[in-house]
Amino acid sequence: MARNRRYWDEQASAWHGPLARDHWSQREPRWGLWATPESRVSMLPEGVAGMRAVELGCGTAYVSAWLARAGARPVGIDLSREQLATARAMQAEFGIGFPLVLGSAEEVPHRDNTFDLAISEYGASLWCDPHRWIPEAARLLVPGGHLVFLRRSPLYALCARPEGPASAALSRGQFGLERLDWGGRVEFVLPHGEMLRVLRSSGFVVDDLIEIQAPRVAPRDYAEVPADWARRWPSEEIWKARLAG
Repeated sequence: MARNRRYWDEQASAWHGPLARDHWSQREPRWGLWATPESRVSMLPEGVAGMRAVELGCGTAYVSAWLARAGARPVGIDLSREQLATARAMQAEFGIGFPLVLGSAEEVPHRDNTFDLAISEYGASLWCDPHRWIPEAARLLVPGGHLVFLRRSPLYALCARPEGPASAALSRGQFGLERLDWGGRVEFVLPHGEMLRVLRSSGFVVDDLIEIQAPRVAPRDYAEVPADWARRWPSEEIWKARLAG
């Protein structure tokens, strides 16, 4: 966790911060690398207005801003002071207020059964240990509460390389896949079978798994995953689950 905090404080905030205003200004949520519209994937549950929501690993908190505009009551938690500083600046600029908490999604300072919705878009879903943050999400949710998250796909993780774009061939084995250690940061990506077991053991029922395909005309390319690669194979995916009640 310390390495990931340092990464976001010292490096990523420099390039992620300028994107915050664009994300905050969007009226319809657009998810992930390929700006997949909410109208296409329905990542958010129905009836989000009035829901108590927690964004786990909120970064600049634009997802919480989208939720607030939709009538939810969000709380954002992140381990990076720099990311939260940007989030507070955006709150002031856009006139949207909600609590922001400095801390880890693996140990959230809220009581049991506090929230109706837990959400993560490349936050806890990538940067925290799923064996810790998913049980923590279960603790925070009321029975029947929703957990939705977007993360890198296991297939991308199998093809990712330390430098350069993802390969068209496998770069590592699937068995034992859990952590990608890139030196300055650590990402967590479980294969589908293990993710299902973690969710079920935490009390969740999985409603859907959506593998995202990059659009024909992508908003941009990325050094680690070109759009052409992501048109052939899923680079990211959305999980939707409910806490059994």
